[in-house]
Amino acid sequence: MSEDTIAGPDGRLRCFWAGREPETTYHDTEWGFPTTDDTSLFERVCLEGFQSGLSWRTILLKRENFRAAFAGFDVEKVARFTDADVMRLLGDAGIIRHRGKIEAAINNAQRAIDLIDEYGSLESYFWGYAPAGDHVPNSMTISPESIAMSKDLKKRGWRFVGPTTMFALMQATGIVNDHAYECVIRDEVSVALRQRL
Repeated sequence: MSEDTIAGPDGRLRCFWAGREPETTYHDTEWGFPTTDDTSLFERVCLEGFQSGLSWRTILLKRENFRAAFAGFDVEKVARFTDADVMRLLGDAGIIRHRGKIEAAINNAQRAIDLIDEYGSLESYFWGYAPAGDHVPNSMTISPESIAMSKDLKKRGWRFVGPTTMFALMQATGIVNDHAYECVIRDEVSVALRQRL
C-alpha cells in the first residue's frame, strides 16, 4: 500500500481520500468514470465551482439539496433563473449560500447553451480537452489541458472555472484517469474509458 491509497472496510485499496462514506461510494461508482451527458457534465461543473475553497465532502453531503435547488441541473431551466431565484437560493440552508457561486451557476448555464449550439453537446467540448497520453496519478492539480480549457471558458464568459477547478472536473468526469495505480477502481475506469472510444 502506497501513500496514494487506503484500505477500506472491505480490505480493498482505494484512493487515499475515499476512506469513509459518502466518499467511498462516490469514488467506487462515479469519480473518474466517463461522464458524457449534458446534465451530468453541467452538474459537475457547477459542483466543482461551489467546492472552490471548501472540502469535496461538504459538497457531497449537500448534493441532493443542490439538485433540488438547481432544477436537477437542467441547463435550460437554470439558464432561465431570475433574480428571485438568486434570492431563493441565498435563503436555502441546504446548499452553499455564496452569491458569486450561485450567480456563476446561472451564468454558466446560459454560456452552456451557447457551447451546445456550437459543439452539439457539452461532451464534445469538454472531452475535446482529453490529454493524448496517460499521466502519473495524483501528480498534479492542473495540467496544460485544464489551463487551456479554463482560458477558453473564461473567454466565453464562464465563471469559477479556474485551471485547478477544471482539472478537478477532468478527474471527476474521466477525462483523465487519476485513480492511483493500486486503486481497485482504476482498472474499471480504464475499461469504461476504452469502451467510450
